[in-house]
Amino acid sequence: MFKRFFFGILLLVSGIQAANAGLELVITEGIDSARPIAIIPFQWNGQGPAPRNLADVVASDLQRSGKFNPVSVNLMPQTPYEDKDINYNDWTAIGVDSLLTGKVSTNVNGDYIIEYKLVDIVRGQLTGGTAKGLSTDGQLVLTRDHLLLNNRKTIKQPDNKKLRRYGHRIADLVYEKLTGEKGAFSTRIAYVVINDKAKYPYQLRVADYDGFNEITVIRSNEPLMSPAWSPDGRKLAYVSFQNGQAEIFIMDVFTAKTEKITSFPRHNGAPRFSPNGDKLAIVLSKTGSLQIYVIDLKTRKMKQITKGRANNTEPFWDPSGNSLVFTSDRGGKPQIYRVDLADSSTQRITWQGRQNLGGQLTPDGRYLVSVQQSEAGYNIAKQDLSSGAVQILTSTILDESASLAPNGGMVIYSSMYGGRNVLSMVSIDGRFKARLPVTNGRVRAPAWSPFL
Repeated sequence: MFKRFFFGILLLVSGIQAANAGLELVITEGIDSARPIAIIPFQWNGQGPAPRNLADVVASDLQRSGKFNPVSVNLMPQTPYEDKDINYNDWTAIGVDSLLTGKVSTNVNGDYIIEYKLVDIVRGQLTGGTAKGLSTDGQLVLTRDHLLLNNRKTIKQPDNKKLRRYGHRIADLVYEKLTGEKGAFSTRIAYVVINDKAKYPYQLRVADYDGFNEITVIRSNEPLMSPAWSPDGRKLAYVSFQNGQAEIFIMDVFTAKTEKITSFPRHNGAPRFSPNGDKLAIVLSKTGSLQIYVIDLKTRKMKQITKGRANNTEPFWDPSGNSLVFTSDRGGKPQIYRVDLADSSTQRITWQGRQNLGGQLTPDGRYLVSVQQSEAGYNIAKQDLSSGAVQILTSTILDESASLAPNGGMVIYSSMYGGRNVLSMVSIDGRFKARLPVTNGRVRAPAWSPFL
């Protein structure tokens, strides 16, 4: 029953839009509690029609983080493009303490020149936009401490893809400057799409984290499962049935070179790269029940981590690489356990909920995120590993396949809404939730990439 249950978990799917289309964001909760911020539409000073506005990409990214609530353009008291033109009192009156403004122009080569500033409104209000300070030689000079960012970038041979990519980069810098945490907007997601009407029904696709710039990297007549990123973001481990049974492969996303890693009898599944990328945690059933192994990718030497008659699956490395969290039914119902790789000592982590599945640790090792079954159904849960306190992050129906952003700030997962499959996001504090409706195909197991 446990094997069938986990196989079913792997096959739960949600929709995805057609290639090269963006996922449509629908805010469902939490925007009112987020921090107001002003993202001024970038001014176009180039030749020809204006390109896609970078401000839209930045605002969308910051809103998705759950920590910021960009002010609508029609509610802005002004649209300044230089910090000297900012009326600080007008912005503080509507609760805005940070403002991003920028310009896009062209040079003689047709390249785009992007200039942008992130302004601390409160500091600018206090100093009037300038302040006096001491230079390195002790002279009194004017400073501009209210400018948190003041950057310039040249985009050669520009197109919408490059502009969107740099918009994500700007959002990363703004997020890090205002929160002290690294932004994760320049990342990607991988997922398996099933389209029964296609020539190759099973497709492994990769897209920007927001669903744009989607590409198909593998097409197959047989099921594909469990994509997992290498820590350098260059490779994907995955499970394929192309040879009539489950086998584990690793593919270089940039060269499309594919290498078979395991092909033992019965089940080969749930690959997960170690933090340094030199090992792979996998699940095999060659001894009967599901057991976790670690394989050295250079020497191909393999070590069995779990033993016994219980089923052990869904391994996930802790940030140090010294232990694995995994799901096991050794106590009757599936729960999350942790095994020390040095001495094989194992402890149970989850105690609340009828079942806990698919556990993974936040990058700081502070929280465990898993799928918890309770009377309400299957939902995404967060557990503080120090206190044991559990917070249910979602309330939708049948939430599955959770994957953490590399900064630990957001979780992407599959869920059901209105009788159909969708992708959803939730902030790690549970305050912000978004739904990403889709129209074409079915997707399973979204996997968030590392920082790129």
